[in-house]
Amino acid sequence: MNSLDSIAALPDGALTSPAARRNAQAILRVLRAHLPAAGSVLEVASGSGEHAVAFSSALPGLRWTPSDPSAEARASIAAWSRTAAPPNLPAPLALDAQDPATWPTGHFDALYCANMTHISPWSATEGLMDLAGRTLRRPGGLLVLYGPYREAGVALAPSNATFDDSLKSRNPDWGLRDRDTVQTLARAHGLVATLRVQMPAENLMLLFRTA
Repeated sequence: MNSLDSIAALPDGALTSPAARRNAQAILRVLRAHLPAAGSVLEVASGSGEHAVAFSSALPGLRWTPSDPSAEARASIAAWSRTAAPPNLPAPLALDAQDPATWPTGHFDALYCANMTHISPWSATEGLMDLAGRTLRRPGGLLVLYGPYREAGVALAPSNATFDDSLKSRNPDWGLRDRDTVQTLARAHGLVATLRVQMPAENLMLLFRTA
């Protein structure tokens, strides 16, 4: 289960999430296996920035560009960056998945997005797929999604069911997305689902490649 309530602010402006710290190593193992040794990665909805710092530090051959529409999140990313100072972690972009005017114009070898699709309107996931289709290199560009999803024929874990109810009570446009629906949307933007990885705490990593 993922929680929105456990994020805490530190005196230097950094935000810290116990969940982000717990899942970083498990996510990194999958990323190491599938990301290129060198290239460029765009992270959408970087949040606190703890993943961005951890992954850019562990994968020095990759230029890891963080982003978030929230000024508070970008300040947190900058604060964590000052602490770790990885040279391959540029300043965060003010990227909003729902606003193409904020999207970068360059190309990336990979795009990584954790815990956004369910904590945002569906239009954000639509924008994410459009962004990936426009900016990922072809062929073989990689889109990596992390988080909880509904799956046909798979009972929803009680913790995820509770989390889904909590999300919808906060915003009726939020909630766990159906994996098949996400994959159908990805195909419409030239992205083919290539791998589903079961992760701790009832989460998934979904990998897509450009054709």
